Amino acid sequence: MTTQINFFLTLGALLSALAAAAHIGIIIGGAAWYRFFGAGEQFAVASEQGKIYPAVVTFGIAAVLAAWSAYALSGAGWLVSLPFLKTVLCLITGVYLLRGVGGFAMLAVKSPYSKRFIVVSSSICLGFGMVHLLGLTQAWGKL
Repeated sequence: MTTQINFFLTLGALLSALAAAAHIGIIIGGAAWYRFFGAGEQFAVASEQGKIYPAVVTFGIAAVLAAWSAYALSGAGWLVSLPFLKTVLCLITGVYLLRGVGGFAMLAVKSPYSKRFIVVSSSICLGFGMVHLLGLTQAWGKL
């Protein structure tokens, strides 16, 4: 018996892994990368001053994204079933979708982030969420 691989959850895993790798790149790239990716001037300056908290926070985000990638791979059929798979995939999908939609709501209020950053990051999160939602709905009965 062969296991059918879920394309959209596989794609979601790849997207989360790429986002995790980008966050590791930001840590390595330092202040210029924090600025380019819109992390905010406070993080960029703190990075320039050699403070550790920007790297710790960014690494934490990378670790969460890597875990999300593993859960998507599990749901897609590439890995063994991880604990609470259906619940965690629902939460991951919800976080991506809420971040995407909520980010656009930030355009209506004063924000420390540039409009470009809000639109780009919200669009990315919304896209990631939609990919996960498609994969989750296709795999639902098998999870």
